[in-house]
Amino acid sequence: MVEMPEVGLKVRIEVESHNGSTSFEGIVLHPASKGHLTLKLVNGYNASYLIEEVSNLEIIDSSTNIVQQTEQQQVIEYNSKLPRIKILHTGGTIASKVDYKTGAVVARFEPHELVASVPELAEIANIEAEKLGNMFSDDIRCQHWNKMIDASKKAFDDGCDGVVITHGTDTLHITSAALNFAWAGKGQAPPGPIALVGSQRSSDRGSSDAAENLIAAVHWAANAPNPCGTAGDSTVVVMHSSSNDGKCSIHPGTGVRKLHSTRRDAFRPVNSQPIGFVSTKSGNVSLELTSDYEKQISGSDTEICTNPTKYSTTVRIVQFMAGPWLHEEEIEAVILTSPQAIVIHGTGLGHLPIDDPEKDAPENTKVWRALTRCINRNIPIIITTQCINGPVDMNVYSKGRKQIAMGMLGHGSVCSPDTVVVKTHWALSNDMDISKAMEANLCGENNISLVE
Repeated sequence: MVEMPEVGLKVRIEVESHNGSTSFEGIVLHPASKGHLTLKLVNGYNASYLIEEVSNLEIIDSSTNIVQQTEQQQVIEYNSKLPRIKILHTGGTIASKVDYKTGAVVARFEPHELVASVPELAEIANIEAEKLGNMFSDDIRCQHWNKMIDASKKAFDDGCDGVVITHGTDTLHITSAALNFAWAGKGQAPPGPIALVGSQRSSDRGSSDAAENLIAAVHWAANAPNPCGTAGDSTVVVMHSSSNDGKCSIHPGTGVRKLHSTRRDAFRPVNSQPIGFVSTKSGNVSLELTSDYEKQISGSDTEICTNPTKYSTTVRIVQFMAGPWLHEEEIEAVILTSPQAIVIHGTGLGHLPIDDPEKDAPENTKVWRALTRCINRNIPIIITTQCINGPVDMNVYSKGRKQIAMGMLGHGSVCSPDTVVVKTHWALSNDMDISKAMEANLCGENNISLVE
């Protein structure tokens, strides 16, 4: 019978089953259960086998113990020729690595751990790291945005040249919009570049995009021009440009959205375009700005923001989806909760089911009356589009003009749906006039010139 190998060793085993003998290669983990040999396979997945089913075991390299290697602290020397970059960790797999003691993916947020995991970072910048949390991004709320804003401000106050925030991907684009309004919503810009970055594939998988995205984000934070604030560049999103390695897109934080649940290039511009690209091919990291972005920042003299705005945790915004399932009862129930605003995702150009031309859908008339009562109670109703891309134009059809006459806001907006909600929250938090805020292009979120 094969003896149980030491945790951390790289081994090759043969397992006997009713299908015959099969060979596997991986790193030994702590047993998933008693009497089992558990491996981290080369494809990143964990597998367990009864030790008596293992007919042969070969230690591939007896001099290498991954556990011992990963626990050794790497001494990082400060390089005065490189910029100082602060990495703020909020969660997600982007700043994580495999713990070979448990087989789990765990957060690595100390500088030496990050550099050990992605050694290329030491050639780009002097890395400082801080853990703000370790959360799934769907659990992030506005109080966490405020923590990121405060931590970013402190990093710049302490002399850092740029900030990178690691974040789960599911709501990363919402946070990027929130940070843009915080830093640039009142016509200013942060003291240096801020990048939000995540990964679609965990770092224990061969197809992981974590390291390359992090390298690109740090390179942007270390080498990008000072943001102008009006291009959505106060906080950018750095993610893969395609499903292939070698190139990451720099997306304006107010005009980007996660549009695929699993692809590495899940993030796409919405009514905008990337402002740059970071190439990581052949180990040579380089930054290329788009010509449009270069024009935007040329001669920019935006005032530096030293006191970014915050988000109120008491603001309540309700969202509805226009369609056959929108009814008066739901709207009336929401009115009772006294929301500060309602955002409705309209169909097409921003239309709602409020007409009954065939006299066979009284529900629509009831919806119209319920929405009118909202407006009469000074609850602003903001319209965005379910189409994601394209403008809200309520001036094309009579229905849209009827909505404008009712007092609904959002006509002419090219703001992405998620950014509309964030913008509404920011405006309410900072006592802004909602109507004027919706019409304005405060920090690149409503750039009509980029819409085809």
